[in-house]
Amino acid sequence: MPAISPKTRLRDEATHAALAEVKRVYAELATRPVERQCVRRTECCQFKLTGLTPYLTKGEAVLAARAWRASGRTKLPSPTDGACPMLEPQSSRCLIYADRPFGCRTHFCAAAGGPLARREVVDLIRRLETVDAQLGGDGPHKLPSAVASALADLA
Repeated sequence: MPAISPKTRLRDEATHAALAEVKRVYAELATRPVERQCVRRTECCQFKLTGLTPYLTKGEAVLAARAWRASGRTKLPSPTDGACPMLEPQSSRCLIYADRPFGCRTHFCAAAGGPLARREVVDLIRRLETVDAQLGGDGPHKLPSAVASALADLA
């Protein structure tokens, strides 16, 4: 087995640290006192129906792709009904719920209390943007293409 080069080791350590920061952002969001009443109706996962699709930074996309892979899947499906590709059709459950992206955590579902105001989470958004830059990202991309690209990079 070939040895890992110092450059590769540094890149891997930087990626690990960046993804840990994404997880800290998600954890901090969960501690904020915001009235939410999500009962996992999955209305926000119906992108075609709502006309809204979450945008992911590179760190979020890599974290979601790794969670997707950990679920035993390698390719992202293309649902014909316009639903999130990570929504399990039979059970209507998110297959990466614990690692779902920021936009899914601050969703726009009126039944759950509506979207969080940007001013309430702008500090967290800035941290995700910093991670994006650290990972060589070029800004947020729509969930399906962002995760598909991250999956291709993992291959």
